[in-house]
Amino acid sequence: MTPSKKFLNKLGLKDPEDVAAVIDPSIAREENSRRSFLKKSTLGGIALGGAFMFSPIEELVAQSTQKVNRYSGPSDLKITDMRYCVIQNVGRTPIIRIDTNQGIYGLGEVRDGADERYALMLKSRILGQNPCNVEMLFKTIKQFGGHARQGGGVCAVEMALWDLCGKAYNVPAWQLLGGRYRDKVRMYADTPEAPTMDEFKARIKHRLETQGMTWLKMDISIGEIRDNPGSLINRKFWGTNLAQWNGGYMDYANTKHPFTAIQITDKGLDEMAKIIDEVRSVIGYEIPLSSDHYGHFDLNNAIRFGKAVEKYRLAWLEDMVPWEYTDQYKKMSDALETPVLTGEDIYLLSGFRPLIDAQAVDIIHPDLATSGGLLETKRIGDYAEEKGVAMAMHFAGSPVSFMASVHCAAATQNFLALEHHSLDSPWWESLVKTTDGRKLFEKGFANVPLTAPGLGIELVDDEVKKHLIPTDKSYFAPTPDWNDQRSHDRTWS
Repeated sequence: MTPSKKFLNKLGLKDPEDVAAVIDPSIAREENSRRSFLKKSTLGGIALGGAFMFSPIEELVAQSTQKVNRYSGPSDLKITDMRYCVIQNVGRTPIIRIDTNQGIYGLGEVRDGADERYALMLKSRILGQNPCNVEMLFKTIKQFGGHARQGGGVCAVEMALWDLCGKAYNVPAWQLLGGRYRDKVRMYADTPEAPTMDEFKARIKHRLETQGMTWLKMDISIGEIRDNPGSLINRKFWGTNLAQWNGGYMDYANTKHPFTAIQITDKGLDEMAKIIDEVRSVIGYEIPLSSDHYGHFDLNNAIRFGKAVEKYRLAWLEDMVPWEYTDQYKKMSDALETPVLTGEDIYLLSGFRPLIDAQAVDIIHPDLATSGGLLETKRIGDYAEEKGVAMAMHFAGSPVSFMASVHCAAATQNFLALEHHSLDSPWWESLVKTTDGRKLFEKGFANVPLTAPGLGIELVDDEVKKHLIPTDKSYFAPTPDWNDQRSHDRTWS
């Protein structure tokens, strides 16, 4: 494909051969290409600092063209690199950048608490490919994903591909998913913790009136009543704190709910109900109130708990037992009036299908950074809609995954609300800037980019660098160790 005059003029170049000298790595390796690039970049108004003057030509191209928007030839786009950084957000959140031969790039995010290597090992499978072939590339790499954080790498790549594709065609990502149903995406947030009831009321007022939230979620764990005599049976066997995360393989945190033999007494149920009652007394009944993080106890106690709190009309009971127990969810759903929900750790539509087909849940709850990315999550939502099941979305990452979720939510009809887990972080929103000048969110709703291409955001480099994890301060450094594919990946003979 011969570059258009408009494209050449954007770079300040005259001949098609000059473009090759700028963006084709095979040509750029030669010294005469270096001289050509320096000459053309000066003519085009690209300022190169002294530190760049003696850098490899690939570095010069990456540094000087990564933010130049060009929509010249989507069919000629090729993936040239994948790089990453890791920010200290909800533990750790890796962000990846996929670069191309035309200077445009795409951003993706490996799910919070996951390892950037889940994404980096996919680099060799997509190098040299056209990023606009999103579905084909997704089918190439999806075999390397899995449930929960193991899906993070595949989903990060998928996000970045849609960001790239949108930029290449100069349209928002939601447009590539089939269009949008809404201009604003409703969010939900946690109820804030507070040492006293007066402080709690003040923080709730801030959450509802200042931040404008119209949907809240609270944690209500058996850990809240662990020190109350006569509230739990078999608690002491598992230690003192009933921590739901980390620990050894056979610890409470990693023992599935049916296998702890912890039971809640009637006294314990009353005490847990009182906690919900206090929250309801502050927020009232106009605001939907969801619940989560109950601790590890079996189906029978889950049903007892659900019945004990039905009068508070919770919006949903989340992850009462592990998501893969479809039959147990069906029994729970049939026994309770309160909607039952799960899904944040499920990978792909095939993982959701048994729950949806069995009408075992009232609401599905995918996390786009695990469920398969934008298109797969829309497919999950569409499939659920056909069966009369609604979709809320889990989210606890950076603005990159947030905006990917916003685009997906905008394009999915049966969507209810998207979680925002960093509402009280003063620096979270400053990590990015929107490319159309809008706010990421305001008064409880995320703003859908109506014209901005791709995901509609760019990283604010200086801000992101302030929040890199202490153990890895690298910032989109080259990753040549991940270039080579060393295995035959086909899963059938």
